[in-house]
Amino acid sequence: MKHYFHGGIHPADGTDKQLSNQKPIRIYAPKTVEISMKQSPGSICEAAVKVGDKVSKGDLIGRPVEFGGANIHASISGTIIDIRTDSDFSGRKSEIIVIQSDDANADETNSISDYEESLVDLSGYTKEEIIIKMNEGGIIGLGGAGFPTHIKYETKERIKYILINAAECEPYLTCDHMLIMEHGYAVINGVLLLVKASDADKAIICFEDNKQDAAKHLESIVSDKELPIEIKILPTRYPQGGERQLVEAVLRMEVPAGKLPASIGVIINNVGTAKAVADTVIGSIPLITRVVTVTGEVKEPCNYMVPIGTRFCELIELSGGYTIKDQRVIEGGPMTGICLQIGGTYDTLSGSVTKATSGLVVLKDVPKDETPCIRCGECERVCPAGLAPFKIDFAAIEDDISLCNKLYATECISCGCCSYVCPAKRELAYRITEAKTEIYRLGA
Repeated sequence: MKHYFHGGIHPADGTDKQLSNQKPIRIYAPKTVEISMKQSPGSICEAAVKVGDKVSKGDLIGRPVEFGGANIHASISGTIIDIRTDSDFSGRKSEIIVIQSDDANADETNSISDYEESLVDLSGYTKEEIIIKMNEGGIIGLGGAGFPTHIKYETKERIKYILINAAECEPYLTCDHMLIMEHGYAVINGVLLLVKASDADKAIICFEDNKQDAAKHLESIVSDKELPIEIKILPTRYPQGGERQLVEAVLRMEVPAGKLPASIGVIINNVGTAKAVADTVIGSIPLITRVVTVTGEVKEPCNYMVPIGTRFCELIELSGGYTIKDQRVIEGGPMTGICLQIGGTYDTLSGSVTKATSGLVVLKDVPKDETPCIRCGECERVCPAGLAPFKIDFAAIEDDISLCNKLYATECISCGCCSYVCPAKRELAYRITEAKTEIYRLGA
C-alpha cells in the first residue's frame, strides 16, 4: 500500500543528491572555531567562559538562558581568544566564542567505540538517566528545527511510536544518508535508547525510496534481532520529513491543530539526533560535531564531519570554491534554508556551523519579479498543511494579522511548496512565515 500525505511536490529529479551521496564522509579538524551561543532558531545561551580560558574538547562553554536552549560545549581543545557579539538575519544578538587550538592540546583522532561497530547491551541505562544525559549533552534536533531533545521525552503523554526521520527530503542534502551508511550501528543504538527513554512500543525508521541502500544497510543490522524497530520505505515526495506529514504518511493519523505529535502518542526525531544520543549516552561525548553537506556549484561536493563552529568559508574552500560567479549560498536546503551570500567570494562568506546546520548549498542566483496573483489555486493544492496560502498572503500584505490567524497561518510549516509552484513568483512562504511569527509575538 502506498503511503502518502496531503499535498507536496517533487522539486528535484535526483541528480542533486547524486553530487554527494556516494562519497565517503571527510573528517576536518579546523585550527579555530567560532561557536555561536545561538544554536537553534529559538534559543540563546550565555557564555560560561571568558577570554583567556583554556578549554578541553567537551567542556561546557554555554548555558541556556531561556526555554528552548541547550548546553553548548567546546568542540576543540584550546584557548578562548575572543568573545564577540553578533546579530543574525532577524537582528537578534548573541555571543560568539572563538577557540583557537593549542599545539599542546592537539585533538587526536577518536578511537572507534563498541557502540559504533556492534549492538551493545543497554540494560544498564534507565529512562531517567538517558533523558538527563540528553540534557547535559546539549542534544537538539539535528534536522533543522533545533528543539532540545530531552524536553520531548519529558512528556506526560503515553508514547506508542518513535518515528525516526531518515527521509532527508530537502533537495541536495545527503548528510543523513551518508551518516547512516558509515555509522549505522551508532544510529541503531541511539534509536534503541530513544525507545527506552520513551517507553514506546517501537521505533519506525522512515526512508524515502531514493535511499534504498541506506534502508538496506540498517535492515541488515536489525534483521533477526527481535528489536522494537521497523524500517519503512515511503514514496519520494517533499516535504516528507515534516513532522505532521511523516505521521500522516506512516501511521495514517493526524496531529490536531495546535497540538504536538506527543498528544497522539508519537515522538519524531531526526536520524542524526539518534546518533548523537548514542554518542552522548554511551560514548559520553556531548554534541560537538555533526555531518554537513557542501554541494551545488562547488568543485568537489562532499559531506564533512566537522566540529561545531567550523567556519563556512573553510568548508567552501575544502570543496574547491565556487564554480560560478553569480552564486547564492544557502545554509540548509534550498527549500527552507537561509541565504547567506549573493555574489562575492567564498573568503568573504561569514558564519559557522551550528548544531542545526545540515548543509551549504551553492546555486546560481536567479532574480525573480513578483507579479499579481492569478488565483490559479496551485499553492492551495500542494500545501501539505491544507491551507490556502494565497488568502493568507493577501491578509499579510494588508497587515491583517487577525485574519492571518483565522486562516490558520500558525499551521504553516514554512516548507516553501507554495512559492515553488506559484506561476506569479510570489513570496508566499516568506510572508506567511513572517505573519506566523507576528501572531506568536502578539499572542493573537
